[in-house]
Amino acid sequence: MRRLTIPISDQAARSLKVGDAVALSGVMMTARDAAHKWMTDTFIKKIRPPQGDDLGVYAAIRSLLDGGVIYHCGPVVDGLDTKEYRFVAAGPTTSIREEPYQGDIMRHFNVRGVIGKGGMGAKTLAACREVPGVYFHAIGGAASLIAQTVERVLSVYKLDFGVPEAMWVIEVQDFPAVVTMDAFGHSQHEAIERESREALEKLLARG
Repeated sequence: MRRLTIPISDQAARSLKVGDAVALSGVMMTARDAAHKWMTDTFIKKIRPPQGDDLGVYAAIRSLLDGGVIYHCGPVVDGLDTKEYRFVAAGPTTSIREEPYQGDIMRHFNVRGVIGKGGMGAKTLAACREVPGVYFHAIGGAASLIAQTVERVLSVYKLDFGVPEAMWVIEVQDFPAVVTMDAFGHSQHEAIERESREALEKLLARG
C-alpha cells in the first residue's frame, strides 16, 4: 500500500495508476449533493448570487481544495450540541450523483482527488486527465472503520444544509482507498461496464 499526503502534487497525481492501493493522510473535505450544487451554481456557473456567508466559505475552501481531496460522505457526527465534533461513521456515498458537477469543480478548485464509491462517468474522467487528478474508491460498508482514520474535525461549513450535506473539514491518517480512475484516462468502472455489456449481448444473442 502506498502512503500519500494531501495536498497531492501534480507529480504524485500522475504517478497513480488504476489498481493502486493507497493510505491517505492530511486534510480533506466532505461534500455531497447540496454542496456540489452550491459550489457550481454560485461560483462556477454563477446562476445565483452569493448570499450570507457564501464568500467567506468560498475563500476558505478555495485554498483547502487547491491540490486537495473531496470525499463523497454523509457522516454521522457526535458532539453537535457542544461543537466538539467527532465522526462516528464515515462511509462513502454513491459518487455518480455528483457527475453533473464534479469535473467543473475539479477544474475550478484544482481538486486532485475525489473519494466515493461506485465510480464516476466520462466528464469526471476527462477532468482527471486535465487537472490532473484521480478517483479513489473507498470501502463500502466500513463506515465505522473509516471513521477511525479521522483524527480531528477541523471545521464545518454550510451546516444549514444538514449534517450529512454539510462540508466537514477533517484531518485523516491512513485513510484506505483504491485508485479506480487515473489521470491517464483509465477507468476500472468503465472497463467493468463494457465487459458486462459485452457479456450480456452474448447471452442475448444465444437466445
